[in-house]
Amino acid sequence: MSNKKKVFIKTYGCQMNEYDSEKLVLDLEKNHYEQTSEIQEADMVLLNTCSIREKAAEKVYSELGRIKKFKDHKTDLKIGVTGCVAQAESLEIFDRQPAVDFIVGPQSYHKFPDIISKLENGERSIIETSFEASDKFDNIASLTGVTKPSAFVTIQEGCDKFCTFCVVPYTRGKEVSRSQNDILKEIRDIAAKGTKEVILLGQNVNAYNFEGKSLSSLIYSISQIVEIERIRFMTSHPKDMTDELINAFGEVPKLMPFLHLPVQSGSNKILKYMNRGHVVEEYLEIIYRLRLVRKDICFSSDFIVGYPGETDEDFRETMNLCERVKFSQAYSFNYSSRPGTPAARKQELDEKLKKKRLHSLQELLNGQQTDFLENQKDRQHKVLFEKKGRGINEYVGRTEQFSPVTVVSKENIIGQIRTVKINSVMSHSLKGILK
Repeated sequence: MSNKKKVFIKTYGCQMNEYDSEKLVLDLEKNHYEQTSEIQEADMVLLNTCSIREKAAEKVYSELGRIKKFKDHKTDLKIGVTGCVAQAESLEIFDRQPAVDFIVGPQSYHKFPDIISKLENGERSIIETSFEASDKFDNIASLTGVTKPSAFVTIQEGCDKFCTFCVVPYTRGKEVSRSQNDILKEIRDIAAKGTKEVILLGQNVNAYNFEGKSLSSLIYSISQIVEIERIRFMTSHPKDMTDELINAFGEVPKLMPFLHLPVQSGSNKILKYMNRGHVVEEYLEIIYRLRLVRKDICFSSDFIVGYPGETDEDFRETMNLCERVKFSQAYSFNYSSRPGTPAARKQELDEKLKKKRLHSLQELLNGQQTDFLENQKDRQHKVLFEKKGRGINEYVGRTEQFSPVTVVSKENIIGQIRTVKINSVMSHSLKGILK
């Protein structure tokens, strides 16, 4: 019978948080904890938070209120808040929810052993919110756990762009890149255990630059690792799409033909208000050049609808941009102000108008995604299978262009790259048969 304590962790937000949560669990396992999916069993509860979306903090406080009820019955339960909300609102969290024992910002996870020691000695109201991402990188290099066919690897954190709507520079700090040697070591370690695809992560992943070595240089080095058959990266910024990185899509077969490249708006006026640092024409030039070097590449993007000052004409320009690019998938949201950002001081648009515009944009984008998926019917794709599906003998994987595919197989094909012929299209995914 295990004498380890149990930790329950709930993760909000992006892939960076998913990666951080995995590493947090591994660090806790070294300190005599094991993960549980049942909050009732937990000796420690962690909320790994994100502050990008509307009312993110309020959702955390609501969840903390629910968790407090468990602490009322289990007084030695430790409650921690990690991630971007922890970084942005550390003292307020303690004020609003006294049941919380500790706060840890996203660059301070390597301090968990010390935090656990303090908790065991009866301390609470512990705050660790430094911005030393390099220390965090040093620690995560030693943390490897259950290997997945497709694995996230953080290579860069922070942001120097200061878009007027975004809290990331204030919660993640300045742009810091991880040592290329450490990245390659981690990838070789997980490749030896069965990983076939790596997804390189960063708030501005294509701003990666460690001692003069760029993301394109790193991609070429990763491509030399025989066991790694697929390379992806996200999330990118148009300002950092260099000639070398564009050319890599044509020169490195292992670099998959899919790029998430957020544009946010199709209006140059709004892009200037957002302090994005690029214009629509530059964005379209990047798309054009990538399609020249990689014929099968497809694109995903993010859009903010109803940014302060957006007119009907500005919104039409966003719709026009989508018509020109034809995205395979996209994420779109109504603008909501984030406390502490420059845009929070601006007059917001009418909510009904924002909702109307968002509905129109999503209708267009959903139609483009459907068209893209329909065009895959009767085509063959190389699919990396990552997990079991919901049905009997079902397995789920992704195509080269990142589209989800489900097949039926009597043999376990998790971790295999298999040729699949697509025979039907669902609302957001594909179905096929093994060849």
